[in-house]
Amino acid sequence: MKQKQIQKSGTASGSTQSRVSDHFSVNAVAVAFSGNCLDLLREIPDKAIQLVVTSPPYNIGKEYERKLDLDTYIAQQAEIIRECSRVLSDTGSICWQVGNHVDKGKIVPLDAVLYPIFRDLGLVMRNRIVWHFEHGLHCSRRLSGRYETIIWFTRDTKDYVFNLDPIRVPQKYPGKKHFKGPKAGEYSCNPLGKNPGDVWDIPNVKSNHVEKTEHPCQFPVELIERLVLSMTHEGDWVLDPFMGVGSAVVAAVRHGRRGAGAEIVKRYAEIARDRIDLAMSGKLPVRPMGRPKYDPQAAGNKLTQSPWDSDAKTDAQLRLLQAVADYEV
Repeated sequence: MKQKQIQKSGTASGSTQSRVSDHFSVNAVAVAFSGNCLDLLREIPDKAIQLVVTSPPYNIGKEYERKLDLDTYIAQQAEIIRECSRVLSDTGSICWQVGNHVDKGKIVPLDAVLYPIFRDLGLVMRNRIVWHFEHGLHCSRRLSGRYETIIWFTRDTKDYVFNLDPIRVPQKYPGKKHFKGPKAGEYSCNPLGKNPGDVWDIPNVKSNHVEKTEHPCQFPVELIERLVLSMTHEGDWVLDPFMGVGSAVVAAVRHGRRGAGAEIVKRYAEIARDRIDLAMSGKLPVRPMGRPKYDPQAAGNKLTQSPWDSDAKTDAQLRLLQAVADYEV
């Protein structure tokens, strides 16, 4: 397997040292750079990267970022995106995963404000992928946010890499047949599965997730695996300029690719290095791709049972608990 060959090239026989490099080298297997991503990007040759995939800070004052004026934030993002475009191969992709910038209750969709930067670099949007999840902060003055987006760009060419088969999902109706025409009576579904579409329902990493670390906004590996498998080939380079705890590099090395990332918070870079090492050894706990989401009622979770007496409920409470609410018009 090509994955095993790549892993062996990163360490001497019998060595117990980390196979994760500190700096970029074309001969490396995985890179965890502790520092500013622009410094890592300067080490990378032109057009060396097949996939850039990242989730930058949203400029909302998380512990790993300093909240900036929005125009300053956008200017900083533009500088990094330009460097990412420089290192992108002619057949490569950039996937920028973002949510909303929030300031005093007002939201700004970051994919909308960042889009012109990619467009002005001559990049073409191929999809705006919506990542839906069910857990997060609960809002009281607006609807709770339960999605983020991945904006996918390539160069203006028909030759970009996109492999659909590795990321197909099970058919909903695998026994469906054509009912008319020359193929009447034949099965109409692709036996390998269907296209997953541009809305992805993947659990985010919260306290009970098998991949959870101390990072407050951690990428699920499954989310990145879809992008790695569909937009790269074995041996290709995957780059994450805002690496966090290394989920993108983990996804890359798990599938025989090479991964590089930069993280400015030293503690997170250390966690990333450990996780990447474990992934290269096949020992990192990861939620498998395609695993059905947890259904608390099907699992018999008692927390799904109402704690109050049904006789004492108000009409409003009853209406909330109905499977299908009845409303008078």
